[in-house]
Amino acid sequence: MIYLASSSPTRLELLRKAGVAALRVKTSFDEASHQPAILALPPGEQALFLARGKARAAIAVPPQALVIGADQTASLNGTAFHKSKNLPEARQQLRILRGQTHILTSAVSCYRNSKEIFSHVSTASLTMRNFSDGFLEDYLSAAGGDLCTTVGCYRIEEQGVQLFSAITGDYSTILGLPLLALLEFLRGTGEIPG
Repeated sequence: MIYLASSSPTRLELLRKAGVAALRVKTSFDEASHQPAILALPPGEQALFLARGKARAAIAVPPQALVIGADQTASLNGTAFHKSKNLPEARQQLRILRGQTHILTSAVSCYRNSKEIFSHVSTASLTMRNFSDGFLEDYLSAAGGDLCTTVGCYRIEEQGVQLFSAITGDYSTILGLPLLALLEFLRGTGEIPG
């Protein structure tokens, strides 16, 4: 059995749609207590740190089980962006990203017997269009608190796609799980048929 140490329903859905049977499990990884270490890393390395932490701290899984941890960060000119705490913070973040090209970094880490056996980091480049303040307010109103559950304050698979003028990168990376590299690893280890 494969376990996903992530609270993201999107990541679980990506695995299931790809034909990978996975169970979502809780993790004891406390992101807040690791903030100093996380913030000391370059934005591109923060996602892998978080993915490793989640996989390593999965709760109630058999020792031989494969545990997948995944996370994502956004960055603009070396500054990392994380989930917003509230809608005013989401508004400010979207204003900063408006008219700019930012990088989404998605990382995956697999553990078995408390040891990492695979990791991969993938990036995507997203250019937000220079949308009006009125559009921004309409978007915030329509999306509501869901914006505070995602890095970058958008869901590209929903109305968030209207924020963008150009996107370069793998769709699953944008959704927070470098699926192609993960599937290759799972096939190579016999976890899924090759």
